[in-house]
Amino acid sequence: MTKKFRLPHKICTNCGLSFAWRKKWSRCWDEVTHCSKRCKSEAKSARLQNH
Repeated sequence: MTKKFRLPHKICTNCGLSFAWRKKWSRCWDEVTHCSKRCKSEAKSARLQNH
């Protein structure tokens, strides 16, 4: 098993927290920009309110 500190990390574009690679993101890691569904939906609702 790979230790979590050896996995790639990214910064969430919504909350700014660091998050690690997950197996479910193995096919789309380059496209992942948010750490959770909650951050993704909050970012989407914020974009809609600004327009």
